[in-house]
Amino acid sequence: MKQTAWVIGGAALLGAIAGTGDVRAAADEPAPGPLQSGIDLQYIDQSVRPQDDFYQYVNGKWLANNEIPADKARFGAFDQLRDQSLDQQRVVIEALQHSVDATDPDQRKIADLYGDFMDEALLEQLALKPLTAEFARVAALRDKSQIPALIAHFNRIGADAPYEPEVHQDAKDSSRYVFDLVQAGLGLPDRDYYLQDDERLKQIRTQYGEHIVRMLTLAGDGPAARQEAERIIALETALAKVQWTRVANRDPVKVYNKYGLRELAPLAPGYDWNAYLHESGVLGRTDYLIISQPSYLSGFNTVLQSTPLSVWKSYFRWHLLSAFAPYLNKGFVEENFAFYGTALRGIAQDQPRWKRGVGTVDGAMGEAVGRLYVARYFPPQAKARVEQLVQNLLAAYRADLGTLAWMGPQTRLKAQEKLALFTTKIGYPVKWRDYSALQIVKGELVGNLIRADEFEYQRNLNKLGKPIDLTEWDMTPQTVNAYYNPERNEIVFPAAILQPPFFNANADDAVNYGAIGAVIGHEISHGFDDQGSQYDGHGNLLDAPGWFTSADLEQFKARTSALVAQYAAYSPVAGYPINGELTLGENIADNSGLAIAYKAYQISLGGHEAPVIDGLTGAQRFYMGFAQVWRGKTRDNEAIRLIKSDPHSPMQYRGMVPEQNQPGFYEAFGVKSGDKMFLPPEQRVGLW
Repeated sequence: MKQTAWVIGGAALLGAIAGTGDVRAAADEPAPGPLQSGIDLQYIDQSVRPQDDFYQYVNGKWLANNEIPADKARFGAFDQLRDQSLDQQRVVIEALQHSVDATDPDQRKIADLYGDFMDEALLEQLALKPLTAEFARVAALRDKSQIPALIAHFNRIGADAPYEPEVHQDAKDSSRYVFDLVQAGLGLPDRDYYLQDDERLKQIRTQYGEHIVRMLTLAGDGPAARQEAERIIALETALAKVQWTRVANRDPVKVYNKYGLRELAPLAPGYDWNAYLHESGVLGRTDYLIISQPSYLSGFNTVLQSTPLSVWKSYFRWHLLSAFAPYLNKGFVEENFAFYGTALRGIAQDQPRWKRGVGTVDGAMGEAVGRLYVARYFPPQAKARVEQLVQNLLAAYRADLGTLAWMGPQTRLKAQEKLALFTTKIGYPVKWRDYSALQIVKGELVGNLIRADEFEYQRNLNKLGKPIDLTEWDMTPQTVNAYYNPERNEIVFPAAILQPPFFNANADDAVNYGAIGAVIGHEISHGFDDQGSQYDGHGNLLDAPGWFTSADLEQFKARTSALVAQYAAYSPVAGYPINGELTLGENIADNSGLAIAYKAYQISLGGHEAPVIDGLTGAQRFYMGFAQVWRGKTRDNEAIRLIKSDPHSPMQYRGMVPEQNQPGFYEAFGVKSGDKMFLPPEQRVGLW
């Protein structure tokens, strides 16, 4: 599915929020015990002044005493919660190895899929046999005119191809689904890995080539493997040269290009679109497509025509092998990890097999696992408490929109209209996915995963021509994350993130507003960032300047340009600065989310002083709660990969930079000129 979702926005209002008090307790619950601060005091580094390095002050002892585990590329609060979620899913899944409920067919499917992954002896015995039919399909290519149908097949089974489809809500017609084609087909994380010549990226390119050689050798290609690898990399480099940058792809107007089916021919002369559309199943379901990067498809067609068929066959065979290597015998698993884990990301050892097994089942039948997960680990009371906090954040946004000095009345009215149309989803879906059409055959791991990809492909394809399903989720409940979807104007918070340090049911409000409150504010803010502000409250993409007036848009751009420069000044790895343009939307959301969460917290106090707990004021606990959720460490290779491909800034900068832009932070910790955290007022970037 298209990743339009963006992951981690008078007197009557005051009364509505002030009356909520502590978000922990529902009216019919017993009185709570003494409140906790929710701050991990044992990690505070007293050798550092909060006014000089707030992130180090809050997290210093954690950073000093925790190493990145050998099976991880990074480690922090998110990763600890993800490990906890995996442990919990393991309990649920492994229980099914002993007993399943016969009235719930999903349980047997989950049990068999996990059991097949854990059966290493069978995988050793099968070796490459599970891919025999797929290799034969590639080998049967006799002419390049057959490639469009092969690409459609690869799209169905989850193997990389030069472009891929995504079914999602039409950005300019929120009443219908659309079939979108987007650039793809690279074995490395981003075009920069092929096109830039700094030493680290050149080294990774070399290692990638050697990895392909070893994988093809394991597959039986012998001495021909090296020449094949060289040609595959040359082909991927040619594709990389015509791909759009990630910054260009952030512009929702530029990537919305509507083509009737008859208009595709001039885009790629000679390309057999009918073969692709027939094999993809699109014919008869829609009369138009969205082409996200038209010049890329034209460029791909040129590369297709100029590259020999034998090279294309090697390319497809390689990507088929790479896609399913984690599910084959030990030699392929280890070689796949040696490159994609160790060489590319710096990870010393692979995850335990059970974790990979849980992840495999989660990827294939995520909502079936999620249904069992929430029944065991997410009580209804937790959902009710977070729902109240979300309402407080939305109310604070509503109040703030009425007072913004830089936003004129016309834009303010449109913003308030959009905010009123926000949809909130918390914990888990109200309607669970139906997996009855998915066939799981015991003993066929690769076959089951291919069928799972085909099931998901067909499930999405079947949406074409149907009404929009507003109950659908783009994440599973066991996912430690959150997102905003501009096409549905919704904010979504899965159950797994609603735990400490993000949400602590036993803590005072301050830390919860600083942690999960800032996450909630972050997601709301996406509706008003440089991308979200181009969609109306019904999810329709507008022409420039969106619902901003031209004058207000200029004010907005001036502030966001300053934010681009602010983050671009930091280099997590020497020579690799943060891409302030790529990370702009997430940086807006981090800063705006923190600002609005602080306002919501202040309003929630109802004019009363916050309690002092552990010697910390409410405002201090608020900002410390924010900083501690971003504690973490990242290996250099992984940091580079994320800088090139991730729209989020690195963890330490997410937990350090936003405070410098917040007036409340200066007041809470007495930050003044001469302190290292101090920014002159004119250099602070404020939107909300």
